[in-house]
Amino acid sequence: MPRIGGPGVGVAVSSQVENLNRGYRMTGWPRRMSAFFLAVVLLAGVSCTSDESLGPSAPEAPLTMVQADTQQSDLLLGGLLTALKDLHLLSCSPQPYVTRTQVVGVNGGTIVVGTHRLVIPAGALSRDYTIRAEQVTHRVNSVRFSPEGLRFAKPAKLTLSYSNCSSLLLLKRVVYTDELLRILELIPSLDNLETKTVTGDIRHFSRYAVAW
Repeated sequence: MPRIGGPGVGVAVSSQVENLNRGYRMTGWPRRMSAFFLAVVLLAGVSCTSDESLGPSAPEAPLTMVQADTQQSDLLLGGLLTALKDLHLLSCSPQPYVTRTQVVGVNGGTIVVGTHRLVIPAGALSRDYTIRAEQVTHRVNSVRFSPEGLRFAKPAKLTLSYSNCSSLLLLKRVVYTDELLRILELIPSLDNLETKTVTGDIRHFSRYAVAW
């Protein structure tokens, strides 16, 4: 029987073993890298799934803005209510009741009733209106205009006299009131101490009085 062995056989076997090891190392590296990349993909998928389960977060910013706007509106309303509470109608000696009726149209016009004056600018009305103005007898200086609720495209200037009122060195204001003389709105006003009149821009008809 021939003998298996010799230097040539040993070298051949060693060479084959080295080739197998090299092949294993070459095939093992991609496998390890594939496993690594697979783990990364799985982790990314879990992260995305977790984020989606929490729901979209985009509406949070608009919601915060709405809440801020609401808080600002509440503060503004609170400030206005506080300002109205701090206002008081000016105490005056009663004026005689006076009424005046006048037609005013697109060209505007001036209505004088008692010691008070209303100037309606051109373009404030779209057609002719029969306007009734009243100087109301009361312990405050007050006027009433009708038709009730008539609105102006441009503000009309209402000048109220307080020459018969208490001489307070406080800023006088024109205010919009209801028929019980409760103050509903503060009108931006200009107080003239020399003529003892206060002027404000009004945009609708109702009842107005002098306050401080």
